[in-house]
Amino acid sequence: MALSASVKISGLTLTALILISSAAAHKFSIVGYAPEDLTSIGRLIELFETWVAKHSKVYNSIEEKLERFEVFKDNLKHIHERNKEVTEYWLGLNEFADLSHEEFRSSYLGLKADQSSRRASPSNEFSYKDVVDVPKEVDWRKKGAVTPVKNQGQCGSCWAFSTVAAVEGINQIVTGNLTSLSEQELIDCDTTFNNGCNGGLMDYAFSFIVSNGGLRKEDDYPYLMEEGTCAELT
Repeated sequence: MALSASVKISGLTLTALILISSAAAHKFSIVGYAPEDLTSIGRLIELFETWVAKHSKVYNSIEEKLERFEVFKDNLKHIHERNKEVTEYWLGLNEFADLSHEEFRSSYLGLKADQSSRRASPSNEFSYKDVVDVPKEVDWRKKGAVTPVKNQGQCGSCWAFSTVAAVEGINQIVTGNLTSLSEQELIDCDTTFNNGCNGGLMDYAFSFIVSNGGLRKEDDYPYLMEEGTCAELT
């Protein structure tokens, strides 16, 4: 369902059938763009079709696709303006580029964790001890303590991902081995205080890992983007 001639978007008439083309992909697995893509409606549609193909987007009607294109166009303008202002990072078009800020927040943010069953915190607080010559900053990615970026999808499992990232990091720092561990095991099995895709807390997850004797590798217990049944060790 490509956007084609005779279709009007924001008062602009599309004058040619737009075929899917290949845009340059940025190194962070997102669709890149050129400033020239914002100079004509034809190039905008071509970029949109490339993005749609890359992320296997499917729309139920031409009306829905036109609506998503308008959002995509607004997001691209925001990205481009931001990229002109900053040099520390670069923004591109990820899989959420056809969602408005409000739609993204309603689908992926806004966790309201149930605090009614939260256990009391221990009286002793964490403190650094016998630490000297601490560097101003440390980039643990450069030290090999961070796994590649993972995608939690629409499952509210940020608590599991942050827990796993912390454990993966400290394991690499101590042993020198960076191993990707299973968020899904936490989602499925750590259910006493945590609530799977409906949220949880790292504190409880750390306690679960200790009592469980560790976590399985991600390859052995892959992520599903939804709650599953706890798979027992065999």
